[in-house]
Amino acid sequence: MEFIKLTGLFAITAIAEIIGCYLPWLVLRQDKSAWLFLPAVVFLLLFAWLLTLHPAAAGRTYAAYGGMYIVVALIWLRVVEGVELTRWDVVGAIVALIGMVIIAFQPFSRS
Repeated sequence: MEFIKLTGLFAITAIAEIIGCYLPWLVLRQDKSAWLFLPAVVFLLLFAWLLTLHPAAAGRTYAAYGGMYIVVALIWLRVVEGVELTRWDVVGAIVALIGMVIIAFQPFSRS
């Protein structure tokens, strides 16, 4: 159960970060309304707050989170941006998830 909770928290954290960065990208690269900066700030604040909910030390949390971020970013690439994933994307995502599991669920202290 801890695995599911932590993985879900990582996924939600990644979604908040990606949205918080994607909205300014739309403004700066696709000439969308500057009003998108406002929800971007909210999502980036949510992202920062969500990182504080993780049980491990900050550096370890960031390291493990990186694996989930890669997976969510590739899902975003496929679903939102409509770009087909390559087998290299999929293999890289699997490697990143394995790294996340190794770091997040190591058998010693979580501090």
